[in-house]
Amino acid sequence: MTVALYARPVKDNVPDYVKTLSTRLNKEGIGLVIHKVYFTYLKKEFGFNLDIPTFSSYTELKASKPDYLISLGGDGTMLETLEYIRDTGVPVLGVNTGRLGFLASVYKEDYTNAIDKLINKQYTIDARALLQLQKPNNLFELNLALNECTLVKKDSSTMLSIEVHIDGLFLNSYWADGLIISTPTGSTAYSLSCGGPLMEPNSASIILTPIAPHNLNVRPIVLNDNSEISLKIKGREKQYLLSLDSKQATIQIDEEVILKKADYHFNLINLNGQNFFSTLRNKLMWGLDKRN
Repeated sequence: MTVALYARPVKDNVPDYVKTLSTRLNKEGIGLVIHKVYFTYLKKEFGFNLDIPTFSSYTELKASKPDYLISLGGDGTMLETLEYIRDTGVPVLGVNTGRLGFLASVYKEDYTNAIDKLINKQYTIDARALLQLQKPNNLFELNLALNECTLVKKDSSTMLSIEVHIDGLFLNSYWADGLIISTPTGSTAYSLSCGGPLMEPNSASIILTPIAPHNLNVRPIVLNDNSEISLKIKGREKQYLLSLDSKQATIQIDEEVILKKADYHFNLINLNGQNFFSTLRNKLMWGLDKRN
């Protein structure tokens, strides 16, 4: 068995996390491979001297044949692991050393216990749907999003008109600052802050949430996730911004954007005792009202 570790090179991700993991895995005869940029940071900033194999790309991670990947950080770090996981199906466990996290749901105080549960296979797997940008297909190395695809204006304060077709049928022209096309996983991210609904991870849905719409009767809509979504933008500017999670690129006003659900999933680990509803209660602090 092999466990991979991915983390950003930041001060919160101290060497103790790696030492604890390495010691525990060694006792069980389990291998460890660590992201190269993070490993280099530990050596430079902390004089870290453990001899651990590294990976720096999807190809290298795949060659190491990990059974699991631990993401050390927040939800942003978790989203970055998609670049390395891709279609391998390697399950990912998120340990939250940052701020609010719906994906990285293990608190750092529970880190040691989480490692034991992982080793003892005390978990379930959530197969999270991914969005695939089918057109244009030359903007990013990986045309996938776990949370959302977003179309927004680039420079001016002028509104956009975003014409949306679903499976070839006209839905609406959104006059707004932008539009969020979200997976159920992304329902707790940007879409939520713009008034979108919370969705169960396995709800087989895609959510369209306008950003500051000009027409007050325009509301988010939930679609079947087998839908093909086509978008065309009109406006005074010649360019606008398209993002897949944290990746962003500029595209021209006359380019058509086509999105569909990817044909494989991102496998998220829920340790025993964890589930989507408990995460919602904890992260959104439901139940703190004295009446409960």
